[in-house]
Order: sequence, then structure tokens, then C-alpha cells
Amino acid sequence: MKKHLLSGNEAIARGAYEAGVKVASAYPGTPSTEILENLPQYKADLYSEWAPNEKVATEVAYGASLAGLRSLCAMKHVGLNVAADPVFTAAYNGVNGGFVIVTADDPSMHSSQNEQDNRYYAKSAKLPMLEPSDSQECLDFMKAAYDISERFDMPVLFRTTTRVAHSKSLVEFGERTEHPAPAYVRNPRKNIASPANAMLNHPKLEANFEELRKYANECPLNKVEMKGTKIGVISASIAYEYAKDAFPEDTSFLKLGMTNPLPMDLIRDFASKVEKLYVIEELEPFMEEQIKAAGIACEGKKFTGLCYELNPQLIKERVFGEKAETVDVGVKAVSRPPALCPGCPHRGFFYTMSKHKDYVVAGDIGCYTLGGSAPLSAVDSVVCMGGGFSIAMGFAKAFELSGQTDKKVFGVVGDSTFFHSGMTGAAEISYNKGNLIPVVLDNSITGMTGHQDNPGSGYTLQGEIAERIRIEDVLAAYGFKNIIIVDPQDLKAMEKAVQDALASEEKAAIICRRPCVLIKRIKHNFGTCVVDTDKCVGCKMCLKVGCPAVTVENGKAHIDASQCVGCTVCAQVCPMGAISRKE
Repeated sequence: MKKHLLSGNEAIARGAYEAGVKVASAYPGTPSTEILENLPQYKADLYSEWAPNEKVATEVAYGASLAGLRSLCAMKHVGLNVAADPVFTAAYNGVNGGFVIVTADDPSMHSSQNEQDNRYYAKSAKLPMLEPSDSQECLDFMKAAYDISERFDMPVLFRTTTRVAHSKSLVEFGERTEHPAPAYVRNPRKNIASPANAMLNHPKLEANFEELRKYANECPLNKVEMKGTKIGVISASIAYEYAKDAFPEDTSFLKLGMTNPLPMDLIRDFASKVEKLYVIEELEPFMEEQIKAAGIACEGKKFTGLCYELNPQLIKERVFGEKAETVDVGVKAVSRPPALCPGCPHRGFFYTMSKHKDYVVAGDIGCYTLGGSAPLSAVDSVVCMGGGFSIAMGFAKAFELSGQTDKKVFGVVGDSTFFHSGMTGAAEISYNKGNLIPVVLDNSITGMTGHQDNPGSGYTLQGEIAERIRIEDVLAAYGFKNIIIVDPQDLKAMEKAVQDALASEEKAAIICRRPCVLIKRIKHNFGTCVVDTDKCVGCKMCLKVGCPAVTVENGKAHIDASQCVGCTVCAQVCPMGAISRKE
């Protein structure tokens, strides 16, 4: 059988296809994004979409399940916070077609604002949880997840981590198995989550979970690998792969593919066969605490710690005190902090904000989080998706109450974030008379996660032309009378837009509109900025815009032509007129 080199996300998509999934919905978020990006190739057999946010994605997929089809939703770990409302109720109601919720955790926060461990969602919602450790398991476990979902009448949480999602390994394909939906029959007792029905559904969930608990002890996804009796290790997901490398060859392993509920009978039997038992897991002691509570002696977290990713070298050092041998090759890596791309349309807005130290800017999750980095340093807070508007509202009300009327507050979100969770914040500002300026940075795409479409881009995930929702129309419907649309790369116009908004007697909002320079379907008018070294006095004002293409060589400004796209922001800030644009 031919094998394919796939990332975990690619294999999950393939697994969904082979499992007969018909409806898939997601909001992009690293490290889960590529799952949905790999589904349009199967559009002859299944429908896939980008939803405005994770709650909507979950509800769309769950609605398809209630209609009898196998369905999927996917999100990064913090996205499950957004989706939690329907997830918990879906656990009570149950499913008709198999329903799988993929949550991709991000230990070490490679692209996230926290390290929350979503295994606790499975425990709290009383849902089965599967954790693959490589790409083949991503495919195989997906197919098993749908069988478990339908057998036990409940959604299944499918947890990956960044390393599982993005690492590649060999995968063997199977064939797609269709699961046609039966004729739909209305079932209010099962599907309407009224208090009276929920009272009856909760005991049903508990009974199903007890049957699932029994099944966990015989589940084929949990495997015992006996090699010796001195040391035993219980592990799951990518931590299992790390532990296999780190522990001695005669170590026995209990590799768990289903980690909620834990197979306590299997664990107890495994523990009885080894002298010393370790539990190796990333982040929280999710398994260790439950195993100890069952009266089974084990150790783990006191060695591995609660923060950040593990790896084989760390485990060897922390468990066995063996430091990895290293070789000094005489090369030192240069630290390169993340920065807005050359030509990024957000740069002009944040440069304008940086000139006004009395402005308070509540930022948001996206490329524009980098507006808080030096030298721009123009952002006061970043909390969560959509928080740019709502956190700004809190700032504004606090300043009003404390008499700090000189503070000018701006709330910032991107276009995709506006549709995700910014619209409710805009409604909050309008409804509760917020003394602040909401700003939407519209670069016509979902930028940070790799250019996924959104309701404002005019295209769907499957490449079809879609209704483009105009941000200004939404803001107008919310009662904003003075909506200023500006090209943020025109610094004079950007400054005027800010001042006009602050001076407006009507509710004002700003839309900074310029497409991301990396959007392939848009024809950009690229050029290159060049420095006249005779005019340059080495004042370094051009460095204040924070463009990676702009440096200083021999005391003079220098522009890397291989990076520059000719946006002219640096030229506009040069007091000597030493920078000009070359077509």
C-alpha cells in the first residue's frame, strides 16, 4: 500500500474524509488551521466552510449531526472557550450523526496567548477524548472517533498539540465509507435543551459515560507495550513519543489513545506489573492526579513541570539527571523578534498612534498584536479575540469614573476579528455610550493564520464567490454616524482621520483599509524605496516605523530591495526627503 508523508492536520482531514464526514466548519487558528484548508480537495463528497467564529462553527457542525450526518468542527485551544456553550449542551442532548470537535492545544505558546490544557474540557463536559501521537493515528483515530460518537450518543473531543498538528510522518490511506443520513424525524425531547428536557438528559449522559468508562478499559486505542518490569510509563499524545526516546529500552509503556475517561482498570493492572510508575504528560497533571486519586502510586509532574513543551532531552535531564551532550560549532543564532511585514498596512496606523503618548490603545489577537512591539510600542493591552473593542470600553468607563478625561481611548480589531467577535463589542460601545473610537484594521483577509477568507473577503473556503459584508454598513447599523475610511499608508490622511474622529460630535469609527501585500489574487503596485545617501543625515527617524527592510549601514539609512515593496511609510517620516520610491 502506498504511503504518504502528511502533517497531523493533513491526516485529520484525510481521516474525516475516510470516515464519511459530510459537513465541516471551523474558524482558523494555529495550530489547527490546515485541517479545514485540506478539506476543499474533497468537496465532491463533503461541504467545508470558514465560520465567523468557533461557536458558530460548532453550532453548524452540530446542526448537521442532529440532521443525521457525520460532521466536524475544528479550532485552536482558546477557540474552545468561544465554543464551550454549545459543546456542553451537545453533551447533554447527544448526537444523531457522529460529531467530532478538534481542539489543538499549543504548549509553549508558539502562537497563542496562554497554555490552557483542554483535556479538562473533556472531564468537565463528560465527553470522550482521543489523543493521537502521530499522523497515522490522526487519520485512524478520526475514524474511531465517529464510531465512538455514534455508539455512545455523544460528541467526541479530539485533542492534538502543535507538534502533532505540524509534524509529518508516513500515513497509509484507506477508502471513504459513506454514512447516509436517515430520514429526518423531529425529536423535541432529545434536541430541545429546555430545563425540563435537560433534567432528563443529564442522567442519560451519566449513564452513557459509565458505559464509556467500561469501554475505555478495552478500547483498542489504548495499548500496553511490555518490555520490562523495572520502569513503566503511562503517556499519551506527543509526550509518548518523547518518552519513548528518553526512557531506557527495557521500559514498559501504557500508551493511551483515549484519555477521557481514563481506563483505570487497565492502568491498575499495568501498574501492578512494574516497580516504578511514571506519568509523562505536557502541561497539567491531568492523568497523574486521577491516577493518584485512584490509589495508584506514580510520579511525573515533580520532574517534568507545569510549563511549556517537553522533549526527549528535557525528560532525560529532569527524570534521570542526564544532560544532553552538545557541541559548540562557533555559530551563534541572531535573535530576530517578530515584526510587521514590509509593506504591512497596519504599520501606518500604529506609527500614527505611537506619536501620541496620551492615547490608550486596546489591541487584539492578530498580526496587529505586533503594534505593541518596539519601536512602534503603540498598544496598551491584548487579551483575546474581540477584546480590542470591549477592553477599550472598560478603559473608557474607568477613565470617566476616575476623572481622567484627558485620556483618548481607541479599540482596535482586524476585519476577520470584527466578524468573529468584534461586532458585539461595537454594539456595546454604541449602546452604552462609550467615549472611545473603535478602529477596524481591514486588510481584506485573515492574515496571521495564513490568509483564510472571511465574511468581508468575498470568497468562501471552497473558492466560491460570496457576498462581501461591508464593515461600514454593520457599523452604520449599530448607530455610528461618522465612519471614516482611510488608507493607513497615507500618514497625513491617517493622522487627519484620527483627529477628525476625536473631534466628531457624532459617534465616530475608523476603518483603515488596504489589502495585505501578500494576497495573491490582488494585483499590487509594488516598487522599491531608495535612499539618497547625500541627503541622509543618519537621524534614524526611518527606523521608528519598525520595517524589517529598513536598516542603517555606515551611519546612513539603508533599504533592502529584496524586502521593500515601496509602501513609502519610511519616506513619509524622513525629515530630509532622503527616501523616494522607485517603480
